[in-house]
Amino acid sequence: MILRKSLGQHFLKDERVCKRIVAALQEHPFTQLLEVGPGGGALTRFLLKLPNVHFKAVELDPEKVDYLISTFPLIRDHLIQASFLEIERPFPGNFTVVGNFPYNISSQILFRIIDWKDSVECMVGMFQKEMAQRVAAPEGSKVYGVTSVLTQAFFTVEYLFEVPESAFQPPPKVRSAVIRLLPRRQLVPMRSGKDLFLLVKTAFNQRRKTLRNAVKGLFAPAVLQEQQFDKRAEQLAVSEFAELTFRMK
Repeated sequence: MILRKSLGQHFLKDERVCKRIVAALQEHPFTQLLEVGPGGGALTRFLLKLPNVHFKAVELDPEKVDYLISTFPLIRDHLIQASFLEIERPFPGNFTVVGNFPYNISSQILFRIIDWKDSVECMVGMFQKEMAQRVAAPEGSKVYGVTSVLTQAFFTVEYLFEVPESAFQPPPKVRSAVIRLLPRRQLVPMRSGKDLFLLVKTAFNQRRKTLRNAVKGLFAPAVLQEQQFDKRAEQLAVSEFAELTFRMK
């Protein structure tokens, strides 16, 4: 099989890892499932066997599409040849997402899932370890940032397990980790998702500065005098960012 470095392709080959991902999926029942980037089909072969599940897979690379159809004929009518970042919602109603995500677009994939937060009932995904840690990081952590806050505002993040380089062909230069996202049972109150995105991205754009200096264009001078603006962005909990959206201009 031909590898395309531009697509960030490292193919999962360890069946034990595939089975652990499927087991993590099945802990939360679903009837509609989208696999992102099936690649060589290591995970797909197990997903196609799941009973009573409407399955689809989205794959950009035409050579992988041909390979998947020839190897798994059942997938022919369930395969979308496109970029996950460009497709419409794949199902009416709620659906679950799974994938060994390409490292080079993993943050974009997360933001797409956040865009679809009203429909995504669960996501189990493999990311570069550093990315997975960032998504799951609590406030105060050195890796807590935009991705942490924006994901955790809408989803509960579970850091499930790590995957060694040897589980892939070719082996990547970094370890991987699998995380699960589940919709928060109760969303933190915020003025709007758009306001939260603007505030969080502005705050972390100058993360070494105090909030007062980093976000001064978003608040009235009187509000900026409050004590919490003495903190840096990484010191604020998700709920604090959400609360601040009500104070924005």
